Amino acid sequence: MAIPEDWRVNWIEQGAIAAAGPGDRDRSFHVVCEVDPPARPDLSRVDEQVAVLESVATAFLVPDNHLGRATMSSLVVAGHIAKGGKRAIACLNARDRNLLGFRRDLISAAWLGIGELLLVYGDSSPDATRTGALNVRQMLSQAREIRERSAWASAMRFGVSASRQPLPLWKRQADFVFAQVGYDVEELVSWRATLSDEIPVLAGVLVVASAAMAQHLAEQLPEIAPPQKLLLELKEDPDAGVRRAVELVGAIKQTKMFAGVHLVCGKRYRDVASELSRALEEVQ
Repeated sequence: MAIPEDWRVNWIEQGAIAAAGPGDRDRSFHVVCEVDPPARPDLSRVDEQVAVLESVATAFLVPDNHLGRATMSSLVVAGHIAKGGKRAIACLNARDRNLLGFRRDLISAAWLGIGELLLVYGDSSPDATRTGALNVRQMLSQAREIRERSAWASAMRFGVSASRQPLPLWKRQADFVFAQVGYDVEELVSWRATLSDEIPVLAGVLVVASAAMAQHLAEQLPEIAPPQKLLLELKEDPDAGVRRAVELVGAIKQTKMFAGVHLVCGKRYRDVASELSRALEEVQ
């Protein structure tokens, strides 16, 4: 059955907000704050995060069963945020899907008014056996193909994540790129300089909440572990991670080389909102 014309137009009107996001090739600086999707059928915590962060966030990113644990669907949470008048970007991982499931989710995203999707590989976990039926390259190719031939998908934007290694040619076909978490602005700028200015890139910024968290990252995720200096500062001052993240956002904005940042606040979102609001006003 054909999609009703009034339904399609309604989605395009809703999606106009989502379309003005990190995929836009302009010089706006976007602060995309990651929210923590619930592990139970209750969105009150998400509402609280959005309410606190909306003063600094231009959009909200919703992970998809991140860290290999079951949470509410990223599409449901992002749709809920979008219904409240905020821009939402939903992650879709390759780990839990086959091609048919991915096509279903594109249709669902359109219905929910979600105009931007971040396509990711998916974290490894003992409880998260990969389907093996799909990878990010296939997801991006399929999404672009559907956008070409389907009016309901014509305004959708598709992004990918990237480490600070040379970006594969196929990833350069994405509408925007979320870069891996980093702590050194010079390193971020050097990597960014290897890419065309036409590719909007958002730098990853992680709020390291405690010395214990810094130590855990060093042991389990060395690729995004904070520098030793920050670990030592956190042992003396638990707010050091918040300050460093806020300073990093300001420094990244000053480079004028990034479309924005992907900010992972974790439990410190209240502190980040307060500090970042002041910092962004100082950086023009």
